[in-house]
Amino acid sequence: MVTGPLLVRFISVIGAEASFYLPLSVVPLYVRSAGSGAGAGLATGTLLLATVAAELATPRLVARTGYRLALAAGLVLLGAPALALLGPASLPAVVAVCAARGIGFAVTTVAGGALTASLIPAQRRGEGLGLSGVVAGVPALACLPAGVWMARHWGYRPVFAITAAAALLALASVPALPGRPDHGPRGGSMLAGLRNPRLMQPALVFAASTAAAGVLVTFLPLAVTTATATAALFAQPAAATAARWAAGRIGDRRGQARLLCPGVLASAAGMALLAATHRPAVVIGGAACFGTGFGLLQNATLAMMYAGAPPRAYSTVSAIWNAAYDAGMGAGAALIGLLAARTGYPAAFLVTAALVLPALGPALHQRTHPAEPATPTGA
Repeated sequence: MVTGPLLVRFISVIGAEASFYLPLSVVPLYVRSAGSGAGAGLATGTLLLATVAAELATPRLVARTGYRLALAAGLVLLGAPALALLGPASLPAVVAVCAARGIGFAVTTVAGGALTASLIPAQRRGEGLGLSGVVAGVPALACLPAGVWMARHWGYRPVFAITAAAALLALASVPALPGRPDHGPRGGSMLAGLRNPRLMQPALVFAASTAAAGVLVTFLPLAVTTATATAALFAQPAAATAARWAAGRIGDRRGQARLLCPGVLASAAGMALLAATHRPAVVIGGAACFGTGFGLLQNATLAMMYAGAPPRAYSTVSAIWNAAYDAGMGAGAALIGLLAARTGYPAAFLVTAALVLPALGPALHQRTHPAEPATPTGA
C-alpha cells in the first residue's frame, strides 16, 4: 500500500499541514496584541472562508494543470504570504495574508488529496486514508500547541518565519510526484457533486464537527491559561490522529457509516466539557474527547465520499470534503465569536456542543441507508 510516490507525497503533506497549523491559534493572539480583540475570529474566518471559495474552483485548475503544478502553486501561496507578518501588526494586513494563505491551502489540499486517493488501492481505501491522516495529524499534533508556546516565549516573528519555511521547503518534493495518474485528473462537475447525496450527506455530518473545531482552536487559547491551552491543543490532535487510524482499519472491515454517530456524539460531548474553563483536567479531557469524535468523522466521511465517486471525480470529492472542513471551521469561529463577546466562553462552548447534535440525523440515515459503490459513470 505504501509506494514510493505515496512516501514522496507525504513530504508535501507534512510541509503544508505544518504551515497551516503552526500559526492557526497564534494569529488570533497576534491580532489581539495589536488591539483588536474582535479581529481574532475575523482572521480565522477569513483564512477558512477564502479557503472554501478557492477549494470549489480548484478541480478546474487541477484539470488544466495536473496535480504537480497545482500542488506547487498552492505551497507557494500558503508559505510566502506569511513573511508579510514579520512586519508591524495591523488587522488589514493580517486579513489579507489570511486570505492569500487560504487560497494556497485550498489548492494544496484539494490537488494533494485527490492525488493521495489515486495512489491508494480502493479495497484498502479506509486504511490508506487513515495512514495519510496520521501523517497529516503529526504536524497538527506538534504545531498547534507549539505555535502558542513559541509565541508566548519567543514572540510572533519566529512562528511566522517557520510557517513560511515549512511550505516553501516542501516544494523540493513536488517534481518527483506523478503529474497525471492513469485515470487523469479531469475531475467531475462540482454542481453534480453538490447535488449528489452520497457526497453531501457525509460532508454535512463532518461540517458540524469542523464548526466546533474552529471554535476550539480560535477561542480556547483566549479562555484558559497558556499551560491548559497548550495541553488541550496537544490532546485534541493526538486523539484525532489515533482515532483516524483506528477508523480506517475498522471502517474497511465493518463499514464506514457505523462510525458516524459515535463521532458526532463524542464531538458534542467534548465541546460541552470545554465549558469547565476553570478546571484544567476537564478541559484537556474534553479536548481529547472532541478529538476522538473528530478523527472518526474525518476518516469515515472521506472514505465514504471516495467510495461514492469514480476516480475521475476524486478532485471534486476532495474539494467538497475540504470545503466542508474549512467552511465549518470558518463559520464556527466567526459566528461563535459574536456570541462569545456577549455570553463569555463557557456558554459559547455549550452552544457549540448543542449545534453539533443535529448532525445525528444524516448520520443515522447513512447508517440505515448505506450507499452503493459508485459506477464508472458516477458524479
